[in-house]
Amino acid sequence: MSLSEPVSDPLARHTIRRLTWRLIPFLCLLYLVAYLDRINISFAALQMNQDLGLSAVAYGTGAGLFFLGYVLFEIPSNLILQRIGPRIWIARIMVSWGLISMAMALTQGETSFYVLRFLLGVAEAGFFPGIIFYLTGWFPARERARAMALFATATALAGVIGSPLSGALLELDGAWGGRGWHWLFVLEGLPAVLLGLVVLFKLPDRPDQARWLPPDERDWLNRTLAREREANSARQRQTLGEALGSLEVWRLGLVYCCMVIGMYGIGMWLPQMLRAMTRASDFTLGLLNALPFLAAALGMVLIGWHSDRRGERRWHVAGSLALAASGALWAATTQSLPLALLAFSLAALGVWGVMGPFWALATSFLSGTAAAGGIALINSLGNVGGFVGPYLMGWFKQMTASYSAGLVAVAVILLAGGALVLSSTSARDGSAQD
Repeated sequence: MSLSEPVSDPLARHTIRRLTWRLIPFLCLLYLVAYLDRINISFAALQMNQDLGLSAVAYGTGAGLFFLGYVLFEIPSNLILQRIGPRIWIARIMVSWGLISMAMALTQGETSFYVLRFLLGVAEAGFFPGIIFYLTGWFPARERARAMALFATATALAGVIGSPLSGALLELDGAWGGRGWHWLFVLEGLPAVLLGLVVLFKLPDRPDQARWLPPDERDWLNRTLAREREANSARQRQTLGEALGSLEVWRLGLVYCCMVIGMYGIGMWLPQMLRAMTRASDFTLGLLNALPFLAAALGMVLIGWHSDRRGERRWHVAGSLALAASGALWAATTQSLPLALLAFSLAALGVWGVMGPFWALATSFLSGTAAAGGIALINSLGNVGGFVGPYLMGWFKQMTASYSAGLVAVAVILLAGGALVLSSTSARDGSAQD
């Protein structure tokens, strides 16, 4: 069945609808909490940097060190997940990262800041690629861009919900002798621990373990997924060695790196860039910060839906990256708060809109152990950008006393990522083969 062929069978439609409603909202909640714990440092910095005497480069380095720990442990984590099952391993990931996120409140200076951010990355390593791998075991290929885009909207929703929440928590400054950023880390880290326990008891590893899936729908899903695996076995890479040695896996990893540089280069500095334009309270600043993330959520759903409808991946990825680059360039040239919000919203819409079509493309030519290792490798290479982006912005800010040069550099990198995906042979194949 071609990627663009619609799901016309009523049994298929009902099954996909049931899967979407039962899995995606819960997985979105998990990723929302994960992403919030990852980026809440951007709001904590409004108070923490001054308290701890952190320079722009020190903050950018610490913000990015999360991704160093994440990258180093991501492939081993995803291979363990495949071996022991998603339920146990995802629960372990969530409980450990929640505890370390809460421990961020104990930061005393530059060294402890670096250590805790690195450990947070180690704890969370494997979560996102693990969920992407998990979804390939539930959704047929023709439905994955939409499913993955809906799941990944949690990153944008974390900004929509987390920005005003983080701003409000900062205003607890002085309550029971704690600073606002202390309360932020403790109260935003606790949900990860609690949800990890829910995962342990509630998340099914495979469709045949889902009691909420009627027998006829379970049989249709198992037959469909088995037929896809059989049809793809001759052309897909199956082993870990094939995935790690694939030029296309490395190329897509570099594309993802460019995207992540834009995502975190802007996202980790957005509250401070907006603070430079307004003297609003922390809570109001949180509301303003939420607007680009609202645009990002909209972009993820619409672009993922359109990619599935048209049966095309590569141009959706490249076009979204070009849109993000135009927003970053616009933001670099304006000092007007309303125009800056529009520019950042355009950048967010583009860079987050890449997620659905990109991951549908990246999973179109891998299966089995190759899928677990290949997805983790792509995500690992991509998350190197999570270190580069914040550090790059901090370096340009310290060297030029302005955010403009950093935004221009981010825009150039986003355009390079778009050009790279257009040169990818797997990108051409993926559109036709899904």
